[in-house]
Amino acid sequence: MSQEQVRQLFGQEAAVRLAELGRLLLQLEQGVDGERLIGSVFRELHTLKGSAAVAGLDEVSRMAHRLEEVVDDVRAGRRPVTAEVIDTLLRGTDELRGAVSGTPADVPDPPARQAAPPPVSRAPVPDGARPEPPRNPASGADFIMVPVERLDELTRLVGETASAHLRVGRMLNDRFDVDPAGCAEFNELSSSLNDLRDHTMRAQMVPVSTVTDQLHRAVRDLARAQGKDVRWAAEGVDTEMDRGVLHRLSDSLMHLVRNAVDHGIESREERQQAGKQPQATLRLHAMQLGPEVILAVSDDGRGIDSEGVEREANRLGIDTEELTEDERVGLTFRAGVSTAQFVTDVSGRGVGLDVVRTSVEATHGRVEVRSEAGVGTEFRIIVPITVAVLRCLLVEVAGQRFALPFHRVVHSQAPEPSRIAHAEGRPVLWVDGHPVPVQPLGETLGLAGGEAADGPVVVLASTSRRHAFGVDRLIGQSDVVIKALSPLLPPLPLIAGASVEPDGSILLVLDPPGLIWRAGQTSRTSMPTTPTEGPDTARRSVLVVDDALVVRELQRGILERAGFDVRVATDGQHALSQLVQEPSDLVVTDIEMPTMDGFALTEAIRADPKLANTPVLIVSSRSSDADRQRGMDAGADGYITKTAFDEASLLSAVNRLLGMKA
Repeated sequence: MSQEQVRQLFGQEAAVRLAELGRLLLQLEQGVDGERLIGSVFRELHTLKGSAAVAGLDEVSRMAHRLEEVVDDVRAGRRPVTAEVIDTLLRGTDELRGAVSGTPADVPDPPARQAAPPPVSRAPVPDGARPEPPRNPASGADFIMVPVERLDELTRLVGETASAHLRVGRMLNDRFDVDPAGCAEFNELSSSLNDLRDHTMRAQMVPVSTVTDQLHRAVRDLARAQGKDVRWAAEGVDTEMDRGVLHRLSDSLMHLVRNAVDHGIESREERQQAGKQPQATLRLHAMQLGPEVILAVSDDGRGIDSEGVEREANRLGIDTEELTEDERVGLTFRAGVSTAQFVTDVSGRGVGLDVVRTSVEATHGRVEVRSEAGVGTEFRIIVPITVAVLRCLLVEVAGQRFALPFHRVVHSQAPEPSRIAHAEGRPVLWVDGHPVPVQPLGETLGLAGGEAADGPVVVLASTSRRHAFGVDRLIGQSDVVIKALSPLLPPLPLIAGASVEPDGSILLVLDPPGLIWRAGQTSRTSMPTTPTEGPDTARRSVLVVDDALVVRELQRGILERAGFDVRVATDGQHALSQLVQEPSDLVVTDIEMPTMDGFALTEAIRADPKLANTPVLIVSSRSSDADRQRGMDAGADGYITKTAFDEASLLSAVNRLLGMKA
């Protein structure tokens, strides 16, 4: 996003905030709920100050800061709320509006005008250029700000309208014996509704460039911190996709670029010794391909050590003998598989890639990886442009209709006896020269009467596996307006969402990765995808050590939900006494604690022959390189800063360290 675009975006935000600021000041002058209003005024000014600084409007930021100081005096009780103070703040609000719009403020607006939203205008252009006058939205402004909730509600209503339209078509046929396709009025309505749906979906679209600035900044800062020379390149960032999808993928993209700098790209010296240019290139390339968007993150670094990945996978009990080179590299998406020797909040490529995979699959997408030793690595995230409407394959099983997201369907056809074989007593289908296990979809879903295996076969793909499912009938393809299930329902790992059929019945949209995992469990042809899903989960114990009750209970809750047996301790001495009585499989500890801190606890664990092999993960607010190094020197196996802490990063690191344990 260019600086001019950032300033335009700021101008839109500032118009709304300044209108709200004027309204709050007028309420404050009336003496109603003063404490709350003063806090709200302070937050609006503080946000304006920060946003203006990001947009490069330093004078606007300084003006907001001066007003913020006045409000801070009021908030601290150093200055009473008087008419003169309100005058000062209202006049300052007018001056801010003039500075943002590029036009001077003449006199303070009267209260009636202050309460109304100001015109939405373009932000000022750089010095030396002629600023554009503010333009009213009604007279042709390029943008207006609409709350996201309204767009979501509009999308929901469009989906409801589409469902009602289908029911009307069914009614015409059933009650009046009229073919909807031959009714001009119905066809005209169909065309209008399709246009409405397309435009509504387009309103939810944003360019990929909305996230590239923060990615670029992260690459720059991390490269400088590690003394690496990295050039950032972004291509195709005008590609648009669903706002919600891009928002959900932003953390995954951040994880991939940080891992590329931290673990994939070599130092200048290493690159020169390998005959490479000293400056590495890290590239984000976005493109639309049919109904999908591909986000590729690539680097020209050292590549993924496939042999190291294979060794780690074998240590976890994963059979790699029959895997291809690409399939071995793809094992990095399994929790616990990594070639990194030390876990951090930046970490190695195997730490957290299972979280990336989970995040991508939650958007009905998939992630792939290609790597060549010494040449570089490319991760490809492939997601539908929008998850509100999915192209689906409709199938029938045991008398019930189900939808399968079409981008997960490798192929579907009636079975050919010559392509069906048996391996170890189980049926397999040969696809692209590789055997794919076959199982009735009804059996996977637990449906009575759905065990027949002589009907058509649908081959589905997840990130790293394929599985074929037998169905009773292939109904056809359809665009499905997908809706999330109620949060009141318990988790349903095989269901991605639901839609409403023309007759008012519910059409369940199945989740292919969940189906593949369940099929592997029921047929005992594969291992669980994460250590926490295995039968030994209940025997995995973690000791959480932190003197802060909130942090301690937060970590306990996360780990217990993941199936671990969790004990807690309030400091290092307390933890050590517990470990002597009953060892744990892993210790998660803070640093700053009374009696014995985390460094001393780690050293004590390493000094005790009975505890020396216990993995230790440090989770601390200390983020300096010196503290990380001290943690390593003490014998810690991992280090995560609390600023980078979340449920996914904690579980990923825990699974990684338990996977390392002999």
